Amino acid sequence: MKHYVINIWTLFLLLNIVRPISLAAQSGSEAIPYGNNKNAGNFIAVNGIKLYYEIYGEGAPLVLIHGNGGNIAYMKPQIEYFSKNYKVIVVDCRGRGKSELGKDSLTYMQMTKDIISLLNSLHLDSTYVIGRSDGGIIALLMAINYPDKVKKVSAFGANLTPDTTALFPIFYKQVIQDRKQADEMIAKNDTSQNCYLIQQRNRLMEFQPQISTSDLHKIKCPVLILSCDRDLIPEEHTLFIYRNIPKANLCIFTGENHFVTKNNPVLFNSAVAKYFSEPFKGEELRHGD
Repeated sequence: MKHYVINIWTLFLLLNIVRPISLAAQSGSEAIPYGNNKNAGNFIAVNGIKLYYEIYGEGAPLVLIHGNGGNIAYMKPQIEYFSKNYKVIVVDCRGRGKSELGKDSLTYMQMTKDIISLLNSLHLDSTYVIGRSDGGIIALLMAINYPDKVKKVSAFGANLTPDTTALFPIFYKQVIQDRKQADEMIAKNDTSQNCYLIQQRNRLMEFQPQISTSDLHKIKCPVLILSCDRDLIPEEHTLFIYRNIPKANLCIFTGENHFVTKNNPVLFNSAVAKYFSEPFKGEELRHGD
């Protein structure tokens, strides 16, 4: 009998995407094939893999980074909204969508370097960055390690460490269980799914990231830390991130969950757009006399 790995991301997606898909079908409009758009997409060889990306719109450059279980198509609501005023660069991170996984173990720093290599090839500096979940972690790593590439960051649902202080225990335990099940399937040479990719994605969340307080202190650009009161990340951890970035602001969405970018894009997009369009506010409280 074959055993199928159904991880927590699959469960959440099944619960959260049915309604948006049905509404799209009812609209009857011809959808742009985000993630598979020959007119907007291209490959680039970076760090031993072929990385797939698409570009939409004109204006100041803005990078969109999806989460662990996502790809370019998942960021459709953000692509359509922000491409009206920005040049949107959206990437399939390693092993997701059309991008190759590579032979090395998946790491957040590796994916960060992939995006920086892409920006270098496009001759882009000082970009706006929106990252959700794992993409939020990558956005923070960009700001920490490549400050010249980042103008402002919006990081939603990010965590600094792989433990139950940064992730609710029920989710973290599920990640470990899914990784172990993928290990077992690989040992049995089960090819019913891409078990190696499932293993790598869950190992990523089980053992990474490792972002320190001193790392956060290195961030010089304005950062909007976003979460919600039904997220996978405890509120206390989100507050810790916010309080340790020198020029940070905080946004907590009430009644929303980890999939607010897809389920309530009007709320999410408008909050981020406002932040990007206005000067940073906050130093008058933190550093004022």
